[in-house]
Amino acid sequence: MGLMDGAIVLDKPAGMTSFRAVSKLRRLLGGVRAGHLGTLDPLGTGVLPVLLGRATRLARFYLGHSRGYVATVRFGWATTTYDADGERLGEAVEVAPDPKDVEAALAPFRGKIRQVPPPVSAKRVGGVRAYKLARQRRPVRLEPAEVEVEHLDLLDVSGATAKLRCRCSAGTYVRSLAHDLGQALGCGAHVAALRRTSLGEFTEEDSFTLDSLKAMPMDELQQAAIVSPVQLVPSLPVRRVDAVEASKIRHGRQFRVSPYGPDAEADVVKAVDPTGRLLCVARAVGPRMFHPFLVF
Repeated sequence: MGLMDGAIVLDKPAGMTSFRAVSKLRRLLGGVRAGHLGTLDPLGTGVLPVLLGRATRLARFYLGHSRGYVATVRFGWATTTYDADGERLGEAVEVAPDPKDVEAALAPFRGKIRQVPPPVSAKRVGGVRAYKLARQRRPVRLEPAEVEVEHLDLLDVSGATAKLRCRCSAGTYVRSLAHDLGQALGCGAHVAALRRTSLGEFTEEDSFTLDSLKAMPMDELQQAAIVSPVQLVPSLPVRRVDAVEASKIRHGRQFRVSPYGPDAEADVVKAVDPTGRLLCVARAVGPRMFHPFLVF
């Protein structure tokens, strides 16, 4: 693994697509291969983890990780995109919901629910992205999907706005939660502001803005901002191997590990060499014996 292999947690600014944010980061880092771990809407800010270099191969382990958000919901009208970037649907109404009514309306949205994605989303309809159809003003009919809202807390209600904090499964649309909440209260609603606070093990405390990264000398950036590959996917136990077993791994061969240590019966592990460098992700094929299926 090289100095540019690993991950950076971007604090994405509002008004920028996730794709553009990653492109800016790639240019800043000299064109290194990069890929983010979950699209954040242009309106949204906050945690956008980006895998770099050979660490992009670890993306498969983040597909199901839950996300945390803080959202400001504006009551009074719905929009075509379910957020403030869309066109208003119908007439705006003046409303100041009672916090008790908002809290009661939130109850059905907790736990495992069936949710219809927004018309402007990356879901496919007949092989075409829904947002492309929506921009062409063609009808978009999306099927509901099961998602899980692990936590959904009402932080504040002030006039026509409410602030919510939620933790939800991958595939959950906070925009849909806001839209459906407005329907439940009979007044329409949309997301006015959205901040992602976490994705998997990555949190906003770990994040860096593009401007702060630009201001760092490259050696400082590498030390302060790039999470090393061996620290990624912390759910996988680490197995340290000696030089002989490390050589086997580099040639894609099975290797042995010590029978001692935590998670001794783990089925999948990260193997590191004596210097702590990530060599591979491997699967158990027998007692103490592993086969590498991702070699770095």
